[in-house]
Amino acid sequence: MTLTAEEAFQRYRKERPSIERAAEETKTHLAHHIARRGIDCQVIARAKELTSFNAKAHSPRKGYADPWKEITDKAGVRVIVPHSGLLDPALDVIKDNLEIVEVQDHREDVGKEDLLRYPRLHIQAVMVGGAQDPDGIPYECEIQLRTEAVDLWARMSHKLLYKPGVTPPADVSRSLYRLIALVELFDLEVERGVEALARQDPDLARSNRLLEIAEQVYHTFTDHPSSRDLSQDVIGVLSQTIDDDATYSEQLAEFTERFRERIQRNYDDYGPSSAHFLEHGRYLLASQPESLIIFERLANARFRIKSTWNKSELPETMLTDMAQIWGIAL
Repeated sequence: MTLTAEEAFQRYRKERPSIERAAEETKTHLAHHIARRGIDCQVIARAKELTSFNAKAHSPRKGYADPWKEITDKAGVRVIVPHSGLLDPALDVIKDNLEIVEVQDHREDVGKEDLLRYPRLHIQAVMVGGAQDPDGIPYECEIQLRTEAVDLWARMSHKLLYKPGVTPPADVSRSLYRLIALVELFDLEVERGVEALARQDPDLARSNRLLEIAEQVYHTFTDHPSSRDLSQDVIGVLSQTIDDDATYSEQLAEFTERFRERIQRNYDDYGPSSAHFLEHGRYLLASQPESLIIFERLANARFRIKSTWNKSELPETMLTDMAQIWGIAL
């Protein structure tokens, strides 16, 4: 049944809480599987605001015949990776773990090489959890897959170019699209830098990969900021206890899922908002993403991490505190 703009808005108002829950479940689902592949990224989800849906449904510029069916971004998920070399791996994860409706990939459209344009990479997919609308149709979301540079450009240009009822000056539009050239160069240089680091300093590159793996999983527990300098000091030691970092992302993800409730309790009791930390300043590493690797190593390679740690310059108490939290003796 075709709905008018007002009818579509009223229906969306009623169903938005269900759509929002499905979007959050989908975000968690994707973040989990992307982390298992060891891909550094940020995943953001939201249900469209009521005012935005209403404005879009009534927009003369859009001219929707059936706003309810034609507005496909009632829920949006944004997957943001550091550089363009990670777009295809992230896209593979999305395809492998969601029911895909459509992929719009405009990165290499034939015949448009001479144009400066937004490199659209959008995926329409069914959200996880089995939630359906009253008609029995599964809820869908629009996934925007971008690099950090493209995301910055897209957010800025959206503010300047997409004012309802206003056509921006031609020179403003052109200047913004000229920036796409810089975005492409930025992405290529970041990717080149990552590859060069892997060749010239494999140990540092390996430590960075392990830290990225830990950060991805850690952020499923908390968004609390951590000390990057401390992480770099600790991860260099932890990397010496891991033989195959190519498969470690899967190993850490499996460990985390197996002990998720226990790990969450540990963060609640000893993490950055706990009384132990706020009153005594101890258990510093429980507020760091590398704490997940420490817990996993204490569980599966206790003597190896103890031996490697003792040969380093890190305080012994840091490790014994984490062992106490995990509930084992060193």
